[in-house]
Amino acid sequence: MAMDAIKGVVHIFGNNIDTDQIYPGRYLELTEPQDIAKHAMEGADEAFPSKVKPGDIIVAGKNFGCGSSREHAVITLLAAGVKAVIAKSFARIFYRNAINRGLCVVEIPDLDLSKIQDGLSVSVDVREGRAAFSNGYEARFVPFSDHILEIFEAGGVIPLYKSKTEER
Repeated sequence: MAMDAIKGVVHIFGNNIDTDQIYPGRYLELTEPQDIAKHAMEGADEAFPSKVKPGDIIVAGKNFGCGSSREHAVITLLAAGVKAVIAKSFARIFYRNAINRGLCVVEIPDLDLSKIQDGLSVSVDVREGRAAFSNGYEARFVPFSDHILEIFEAGGVIPLYKSKTEER
C-alpha cells in the first residue's frame, strides 16, 4: 500500500501536551486497545474520546509528547483512530515511539496555529511535504524518507520486520 496523502478532521491542542495528558498514568493497567482508546487525550480534553473519529488528525503546538517515555501515549492515539499528529515540535522519545508504532508525526516548526480551527479538514502529502487545510491555509515540511514511509505503510517497525523476515 503506497502512502501519499493522509486526510482527516483536525483537533487542535496547545503547547507541551505531555504523555500523561495523552494517556493518564492511572489507566496503565488497561491492556485492550478499545479500553485504552476511551482515555485518549483525556488529560488535555475530557471530551476528546467521544469526539475523535477514525482517521482524525491532531494538530498541536510545541513539544507534543513531552514527559515520560512510555509507549502507551502512541498506542492510545492509534487505538482511538488518530491517523496523524501535526505539531510545531515533538519530544524526541515520543517522536521515535510514534514512528516505531506507525503513527505519522509531522513536524512543522513554523505552523501558524492561529489559522487552524477544530473541525477543519486537512490533507497531508507525506511525499511532497505539504499540509493543506480546508480553509486554504497551507504549511510545508520536510518530506519523509522512503525508509520512514516504509515503516508507516507497514504499520510500524515490528510489522515491517516481520514482513521482511517472511520474504526470506
